[in-house]
Order: sequence, then C-alpha cells, then structure tokens
Amino acid sequence: MKSLKLFLSSVSILLFLFIFSSNLLAQEGIIRGFVYEKETGEPVIYTNVYLYKTSFGAATDVNGYFAISKIPVGTYSLMVTYLGFDTLKMEVNVRDNEIITKKLYLEKGTYMLDQVQISAEWEEARTETRTSVIKITPKQIKQLPAIGGQPDFAQYLQVLPGVVFTGDQGGQLYIRGGSPIQNKVLLDGMIIYNPFHSIGLFSVFDTDILRNADVYTGGFGAEFGGRVSSVMDITTRDGNKTRYSGKVGASTFGANVMIEGPIKKQKDGKGGSSSFILSAKNSYLEQSSKIFYEYINEDGLPFNYTDIYGKISLMGANGSKVNFYGFSFNDEVNKYQAIADYRWESYGGGTNFLVIPGKSPVLIEGHLAYSQYKISLEEDAAPPRESSINGFNLGFDFTYFIGKDEIKYGVEILGFTTDFVFSNSVGLEIQQKENTTELGAYIKYKKTAGKVLIEPSFRLQWYASLSDVSLEPRLAMKYNATDKFRIKFAGGFYSQNLISAHSDRDVVNLFNGFISGPDNLPKTFNGKKVTHALQKSQHAILGFEIELSRNVVVNLEGYYKNFSQLTNLNRNKLFEDNEVNARLYPEVLRKDFIIEDGYATGVDFTLKYDYKRFYLWAVYSLGYVIRRYEDVAGNLHTYHPHYDRRHNVNLLGTYVVGDKNDWEFSVRWNFGTGFPFTLTQGYYPLETFNQGIYTDYTTSNEDLGILYADINTGRLPTYHRLDVSVKKTFTLGRYTKLEANFSVTNLYDRDNIFYVNRITGERVYQLPIMPSAGLMFTF
Repeated sequence: MKSLKLFLSSVSILLFLFIFSSNLLAQEGIIRGFVYEKETGEPVIYTNVYLYKTSFGAATDVNGYFAISKIPVGTYSLMVTYLGFDTLKMEVNVRDNEIITKKLYLEKGTYMLDQVQISAEWEEARTETRTSVIKITPKQIKQLPAIGGQPDFAQYLQVLPGVVFTGDQGGQLYIRGGSPIQNKVLLDGMIIYNPFHSIGLFSVFDTDILRNADVYTGGFGAEFGGRVSSVMDITTRDGNKTRYSGKVGASTFGANVMIEGPIKKQKDGKGGSSSFILSAKNSYLEQSSKIFYEYINEDGLPFNYTDIYGKISLMGANGSKVNFYGFSFNDEVNKYQAIADYRWESYGGGTNFLVIPGKSPVLIEGHLAYSQYKISLEEDAAPPRESSINGFNLGFDFTYFIGKDEIKYGVEILGFTTDFVFSNSVGLEIQQKENTTELGAYIKYKKTAGKVLIEPSFRLQWYASLSDVSLEPRLAMKYNATDKFRIKFAGGFYSQNLISAHSDRDVVNLFNGFISGPDNLPKTFNGKKVTHALQKSQHAILGFEIELSRNVVVNLEGYYKNFSQLTNLNRNKLFEDNEVNARLYPEVLRKDFIIEDGYATGVDFTLKYDYKRFYLWAVYSLGYVIRRYEDVAGNLHTYHPHYDRRHNVNLLGTYVVGDKNDWEFSVRWNFGTGFPFTLTQGYYPLETFNQGIYTDYTTSNEDLGILYADINTGRLPTYHRLDVSVKKTFTLGRYTKLEANFSVTNLYDRDNIFYVNRITGERVYQLPIMPSAGLMFTF
C-alpha cells in the first residue's frame, strides 16, 4: 500500500508540472515547427535550425521537430542547413509572448555554400550528452556488405561497440554484458519481444521503412524503464506524402516488397496530409538452399520467416500527427541439427501521436500498443518447451523547452500475461502463468551551462504484482573541453521484472521465452535475506570524444555494470517445493529459480572516417562478464556466461566509385576470442528409475549420464569471418533505378565452431562460405 501511495504522489507531481508548463509562456518569443523533405514529406532529422548571426538555434528530433525559445523581440533570418539540400532562409518577426509555428520544406540541391555547411552530427556532439548511444540510419546499414543481398539492422548491430553476436544460426545479441531479455526493443513505442530470426543474419525490421534507431548500450535516461542493460528505440518512416513509390527485391535468400504513398497529398505546406507505408519480406532459404547451398546441408537450410508491417499517418496543418500501425512476424525451423520443430509468431498493433498545442510551448507525445509473442521448441534430446507473452503498453510524454534547456516528463503503464511450461532433465515440470502490471513515472531535466551539459533524471517504477517500488536516479553529463575534445559520463539505477525462460548457462538455445513475477525464489543469497523479486543493476560509464580532423572521430568509453540481483532458471531442481521437502532438502534443490549476481566491465574504442567516397568504421571491445551463484552448501561460485567474449574487433570499409557514384564496394571483417563452454569430464550409466520403486535395475535400460566439469571453464577457438560485397546501380529514370548486388559471406571459408555434440563428438560449425546475389527495383 505504501508503494502505491508513493507512486500516486509522483504522478500527481508530474500532472502539476504539465498544468504549470502548459500555462506558462516565456517573456520572450518562441519559434517552433517541423522540417521536411519537400520531395517525400518525410521529416529531416537531426538537422540544424538557427537564427542567422545569433547563438539561438536547435536541432530537429526524430520527428523533424525543433523549438527555439527565449528569443528577444526583433526581426531575424531563420536558416536551415542540411548536407545535400539547398539552404533555406526566411525572415521571421518575433514579438513578446508569441509562439511562431513553422512547417519548413527542404529541396534537394546541386550545391551548397561552404560557409553554411554545418554538420548536424558535429553540432549534436556539442549539444547532447550522447553517452553510450549510437544513432543508426538506413544509409549506415546499407554500407555493410549485403549478406543474402539484403542489408539488415541485425547485421549492423553486430559491428557496434560492446555488442557480442553468438552465431549465424540461432545467434543472439548481447550488449555490454546484458542478455537479450535485459534489452528493451521498441518499434514506434511498441514493445517487440523477439526482434531477430533463427538465422541470426536477419531481424524482423525492413531496412527501407526505418527512419532512425537509437541503441543505448548502457546508462540510458529515465524515459526508459523495465530493463537492466540496454534499449533499442526504433522509429519507422511515415510514407511518401507526394507520390506513390516503392521497392521490389529478390535474392538467393529471400524476397521483399515495400510500397508507400499519399492518401491525401501534401500541398506546399498548406493544410493537412496523410500517407501509408506497407512492407513485407520473407525467406525461401529452405527451398533455394537446395539449389545454391546444397554443400552446406543436403536437406537444405530450413530457416523460414515472414515479416509484415503497415502504417498509416495522419498529419494536421500545424504538424501535429497520429499514426496507426500493425505487424505480423513469424519464424520456423523444421528438422535441423538437433531441432525437431521450432517456431515463434508475434503480432500486434497500436497508435502513437504528437501534438503541439496552439498556445502552449509544450510538445505532447503518446502511444498505445498491444503485442503478442508465442514460441515453442521440440528437440531430439530434451523435453518440449512453450512460452507466450501478451500485453499492452500506454505512455504519455511532455517536453517543455526553456532556451537551450528542456524538461521532459511522463508516465507509462504496462500490463502483460506470461505463460511458460518446461520440464527439466529429471522430468520435473516447471509451469508458471502470471498477470503483471507495471507503472512508471519519470522526469528529466537538461541544463546547458557554458561548456557543461548536465542531464539528471529520475524514474519511479511500480511493480504492482510484486507490490514493490524501484527508485531509480540517473545522470548524464558532458564537458566540452575544446571544440575537438569532450568528456562524458552516464550512470544510474535500473530494474526489471521479466526473466528469460532459458538459462544463461545454455550455450546453444533458440528458445526465447518469458517469465514474469517469479515468486518461488530462495529466501537468502550470499548469507543475506532476499528482500525483493526484482532484477536490478547499476551503471557507470565514462567516455571521451576526440575529433582528430573534420572527417575523423575517435570515441573511447569505459563501462561498469553491476548486476546486484539476477534471476535464473534452476536447472538443479530435484524435488517439489512443499513443507515436507523443505525440512529435508536445501532451497537450491527445491526452488524453480535461483538468485545470482555479477558484473560486466570493459572498454570500447571506435574510429570513424567519413570523407567523400570513402567510409571506414573500426571497433575494438575489451569485455569481462562475471556471474556468481550458490551451491547446495551455500558456497559462492563464479563463472563466465557463454557470451563472455574477451576481445572483439570489427572493421568496416566502403568505397564508392564511378562518374555517377554508381559502384559501391564494401568489406567487413570480424574477429572474436572464443566463448566459454562447460567441459565434459566423463560418462556413466544413468538409471532413470522410470517405473519408480518397481524398477528392476538389473534388467532396465540405462541412459548415458554425463559428468560435467565446472561451469564454462573451457574456451572455444577464436572466431573470425570476412564478408565482401559489390553493388551496381542503374538509373532508369528520375525515380526509377535497378540495383544489382553480389556478396560473399565468410569469404575465406573459416571453420568457426558452433558447438560440439557431447555424445557423438561431432563438431557443428557456423555457416561456411556463402555467395549470394540479388536485385532491387526502386520506383
């Protein structure tokens, strides 16, 4: 009850702030609005809008929105500069206590004046804390070698600092020591529970519909809650508002189609408009591999998926808008390796909106969405597993601009149901179905004081089903020491309720299920009483940005994530947890779950060179991940989870040639030291007593028992792979072009080990050399 009162008090404070800021008008004037591409109507993100020959200006956000406040009365030249577009310049007259709203449209230009070529990225580096966050656009994704002829978000994530990818087949992404369950994925504000397919080269997102993706690898602000490691915040495009257009593509891996266009056309910034965008992609690798890749597996590569996403956008005359969207993603693997049947499906839909009240300087954003995810797995040598999660998330965010400073605050409500069924190695069934509600409230203040940016924030997260409140202060800072050298810091407290329906100790696992509100936990850990059922972490990140030249930027970050409490499935459960067994056996043999703790620490180094036709991205990551657990006697043991990779290197290069810049060559090389695994010490005859006390051990058939060494004390060999691609673009008309691409994955055919079958000793490898080709037609 106390936790509920605390949460309601915090929400009341946020409501007061909203009423206060909605009625407060600055004594000076305000210029706000949106910047769009005139040709498509799409927002121009992260560009600069400023008053010429003054210090007043702002950068547009992911919606193309900008706000310049506390402007003295007078007449100014409002300018917008963005590389590749003509500079826009217009006169504005600012009056006292007036809010001016503008919709600005940029036209693609053939030249730019050198004196007004201001890089949005260069400006953002000085005006945003930007610690442990990487902004990704479709242009960056397409600079990668196009595996399977399809450049994909999942492939680009693998070259980011601090990100570890565990394999081509069923591989998952682990971000600075956090497992996939500890990473929150948002698509237009909607929670996506599994964004990656069983063949780890592809995500559920079509690159051509993405506008922007922010990947927070740690130290994220209070606007995000419910996860203890990282966040991916993905935004899709609205669709072309001026004409019908699209893309159709096919490759040796799969096919994709995207179409977009106006419902109500945009007319020179006057009145409202509406548009739609629809995309679909699928894999026919199960069929095509029997033709092109029979040398890998004579029965083919049975990785099947279909992804569909649609969106309708309605825009008002002043730039306010509402979007409606829906998706259907599914994945299936049949009879491959030790898998008998694997499938998952996910679908959902929702709406989000953006409102700029006519007489208020507040920007109001909100979202309401529902999504569902269901997965099942049957293996040859393990019991079947099933898991599902479904629920809604609702949120409102309010941003108030005060000169170069801003206040952002909001509330969020989540409700979901999890259902999980699993049998462990001795046949004991673990089943849990939970209905869970979470409520969050936050406030964030950004202050610019000379060369220093300070961004304190605070989140209050109430877990209703657990009757627990988590108080989560957070802080981000940046010091602009010089124009070319910056120091930054981020840190905070984080919590989450969801746990994974597989153990972090599993080396190979396609099963990504969910469990919430676990209550069958040990009462003590490390000699201390367990006071809550939440998973919690604390982050601290220190970084340096150095501009060696206008085209060369170096970033160095050190991080420490303390996972003070984690929950894992108890693979050692032997007895039901009842009153009789409680007197006979320790908790580690009775409880469905165990408590662990640990930490992740490391250093990430990146170097980016971007000049004219050449692009280079170099990443080196040094990481350590440690977990601790209790044995039957209550003694603590330390182990490295299977994704603990000590050294990870990624090199990416792109070069564009030709009089029309119509040839592009890309290369990517990845090197990683070996993952931990548990060694096999020996074998023994295992009597299962499948007939209970009536079992005749002299005549019954025995199973093969395995004697394991300590957890993950072995290391697999190093991993490295070279991918290359070449792309040729044929321009057929103003809007039509044909793109042909050819790529080779694992060019020198490295035998990267996936795992070793403990019974047969057979080595299973990652994907060998795989050439692919594709065509993409744009209209």
